[in-house]
This record gives sequence, structure tokens and C-alpha cells, in this order.
Amino acid sequence: MAVFNTDFYTHIDVKKFYGHKDEVNCVAFSPDFEILVTGSDDERTRVFNTRTGAMVVRLKGQEGAVRCVDVSPDSQYIASGSYDKSVMIYRTCNAETIHKLTSHLKSVESVTFSPCSTLLCSTSWDRTGILWQVETGYMLRLFQGHTSLVQCAAFSPCQRMVATGSWDHTVRVWSLKRTAGGEHVHELSAHKSNVHAVAFSRHNILATGSWDKKVILWNPYKGEILYTLIGHEGWVQALCFSADGYLLVTNADDEMVKVWNVQTGSCLKTMDAQTDTASHCGFHPSGALVATGSAATTLALVSDTSAAETGDQPPHELKG
Repeated sequence: MAVFNTDFYTHIDVKKFYGHKDEVNCVAFSPDFEILVTGSDDERTRVFNTRTGAMVVRLKGQEGAVRCVDVSPDSQYIASGSYDKSVMIYRTCNAETIHKLTSHLKSVESVTFSPCSTLLCSTSWDRTGILWQVETGYMLRLFQGHTSLVQCAAFSPCQRMVATGSWDHTVRVWSLKRTAGGEHVHELSAHKSNVHAVAFSRHNILATGSWDKKVILWNPYKGEILYTLIGHEGWVQALCFSADGYLLVTNADDEMVKVWNVQTGSCLKTMDAQTDTASHCGFHPSGALVATGSAATTLALVSDTSAAETGDQPPHELKG
């Protein structure tokens, strides 16, 4: 049986990106990690070349702190959400503004592209999520039901579901397929504090991270808990599955990055991220881990290509 070798994760580089005139609230990478996008209280979204550290362009159009950013999976679009209640969609190739979307009633806290890059979900302090068509800017769905700020959202791999996490301590899983019986939604309510991060694996396992310092792995179709991951000593702010679905990486305000075995729920490695307040974590296409914090610091952690092998069989794909 192949076993994850934790010795292949070692701290190799810390890179800082400069330019913002106020606190950095959020970061996002393109899938190839060539582009870094940051949003700040200075009301600007900035795009950086990750290899050189040079700023490529400043994206304008919002009149409040930029609270969230995302890059589409095909790298064609950049989205940002702001305290001014707006969502901006830009074309990556020329920084052209495609849409300024203004249907939210309060600050926009997350923007998330769908796997095929045709849809965008935004969430807000107005306790709603909105599903947008990227190219037209048309509002397709309004997700209502949370009783507090909706902090985060994630699409399932086949775009059949959207999960939203809220400060009401719940996660809602919305079916994107309309049925004769109306809107189908599962409410998941095991967390004891604000839910700050959600993500789907390629096998449709849902991970949720909370300020109760816990991470939970779910079967989203049945609303069943697979594992509760305990170990962080600070608020869990970000999480991400590896491309093959074997691993989950989590980043918290304890400045620790943890790598988990999705099959067993065990913690494989804990590393000091040195990122100040956590804001992002993910897997580079090479297999390396990347964690970022509010100081706009990127920490790269290198891995062996065999590191994702955790057992004889991959996690089972969940189906509804």
C-alpha cells in the first residue's frame, strides 16, 4: 500500500507582493498559479505575476473595500466583490470590465466561479447568494434561507449543486436542477460557530471549515457526516482538496497549515505557515502547497509527486 510521505513537504520559499495602500482582504490564483489576484481596503483589485512578483494591472470600478476575488477555471475572467454591494467581472486578457452587478443589498463577501467558468455565485451580508450567468450578467437564481451573513460558496464538480456557508452556523446545499416540487436544499447544521469555508472534492465530498476550529467532511446528498477533523487551535479560514481528491489542506488563524487524509480523516502533516491571518490555501499543479495570509505573503511548500497516494483505492465518488 502506498503511504503519504510527510517528509516531502518542506518550507522552501516565502514571497511578498507589494502595492496596496491598505489591508489586503483576499487573494486568488489562476489554476496554473501564474496569476495572483488581490483585493484590498484601498478599493482596488490588483493582478500580479507570481514568478516575478511584479504587478501587472490595477482593476478599478468599485467604491468600497474589495472583500473577495476569484479567477475562473479557464483563466478568462476575474471577479471581485465589494463593500459597495457590487460584483465586478473583468476579462483577464485586457482587464476590460464586462459587468458591474448590483443586485445585492449589502457588502459582497464571496465570489466563486463554476467549474466550467460559465456561472458565478456571489454571497453577501444581505443573507443571500446569487447565481449569475458570466457572459450576460443575467441573474439566474436567488438563494434565500440563511439567517445571517453568507460567507462562502462552492460548486460541485458537475455543477449540480452549490454549497453556501453562513454565520448562522449552517451550510446549505442547493440543487441547481429545478424539480416539480420546487427548490431542493439540504441544511447541514453540525458547526457551532460561523462557517467560513466550503469546498467539494472531485468525488463530491463536501468539506466545511468553521470558527469553531473544526473541519467536517460530509456526504452532501444525504446530509451525513463522514469525519470531523479536529486539530486547529484557531478559526478555520480556508480549505482546498487536492486535484485527485485524496488530500485536504486547511489553513487557520493559528498560523498552521494541516494536510488531511480524506479516506481516514487523519491529519498527515502540520506546518507553520507564517502567513499572519489566514486567507487562502491550495494545491499547485505540481503538487506543492500554497498558503497565503493578510500580509500578502505566499508560502510555497514542495511535495513529491507520489505524495497524494494515501491507499489502495481513491475515495468513493458520492452520488445522489
